Amino acid sequence: MIVPIHLLHANDVQYTVTIDTLPRLEFKNKVAIITNETIAPLHLERVLSCINAPQLNVVTIKDGEEYKNLATVEEILNQLFEYRLDRKSTLIALGGGVIGDMTGFCASLYQRGIDFVQIPTTLLAQVDASVGGKTGVNNAYGKNLIGAFYQPRAVYIDTQFLETLPPREFGAGVAEMIKMAVMFDRDFFDSIEKEDLSDPKILKTFIKRCVELKAQVVNEDEKEAGIRAVLNYGHTFAHVIENETHYTTYLHGEAVAIGMMMANELALEIGLLSLDDAIRIAKLLKRFRLPTTYKIEDSDSFYTHFFLDKKSANNTLTFILPNGTIGTHTIKSDIDAVSVKKVLKRFV
Repeated sequence: MIVPIHLLHANDVQYTVTIDTLPRLEFKNKVAIITNETIAPLHLERVLSCINAPQLNVVTIKDGEEYKNLATVEEILNQLFEYRLDRKSTLIALGGGVIGDMTGFCASLYQRGIDFVQIPTTLLAQVDASVGGKTGVNNAYGKNLIGAFYQPRAVYIDTQFLETLPPREFGAGVAEMIKMAVMFDRDFFDSIEKEDLSDPKILKTFIKRCVELKAQVVNEDEKEAGIRAVLNYGHTFAHVIENETHYTTYLHGEAVAIGMMMANELALEIGLLSLDDAIRIAKLLKRFRLPTTYKIEDSDSFYTHFFLDKKSANNTLTFILPNGTIGTHTIKSDIDAVSVKKVLKRFV
């Protein structure tokens, strides 16, 4: 399965997403694989056996969202300099969304930009994070506030990597699937409800559908000036939750699941979503054992944190919400503070 990415508005950038067994990869110049302490023992040996390069190095960092910061970026860059990579070198991201985001960001920085390739090993990264060129790190003010749009040269999605994935990580990936379906494709949502995702053929088909939807959006709007913002359904709330819990309590997809519940509550409050559809979404999230509740300690503080979201501008908050029914979306920048705070207080 091949899904093409063709960014017409970004100097005609093109690459492909391959959904199949990891092929033999040939490189003419130096290569460095960026991975973490969890992924390396599971998958590094196999990936190394698939790569042919004149020089092949490995950079292994600590595992966890809490290490997605500038200190780790500097650690990676220092090792790349130690290995004497040059402007013709390539980085390979072997891991989940954290590894992909940081590897892409390091590639954008190293000697003003070198190539990188994505080999995602989590469901979340395969259905969403590895595609589209968003790179970056977190800081004390919020999630992914430091970064760049920097496209990979290729993405290789191999579902064999998912065989070692813990159940929580699998559920986190399904949350991003559900996000895509609620925003863009009601039939896809129906399929997720009905089909067995433990079937490898069905799972591969669903991954392909997510990549196709992501590709359509990114091809139209690489730098999130319009429709790409819709991919952040649930994320405006989720990013505050992750920041408040210091990136140690919830996986990203789990926080997104809670964020979708909060977004749906806001959509219900302003009359955009039916109660029946809100219940369907909640039921599907719970089926995959995703969290759907969160206790807000201080609703005013939670509200203030929204203004650090990348979609807010000129002291105006932007929310991505279902628009009438599952499979449709709207971007709302005119919701009054009273309505938002009323919803937040339901989670106190």
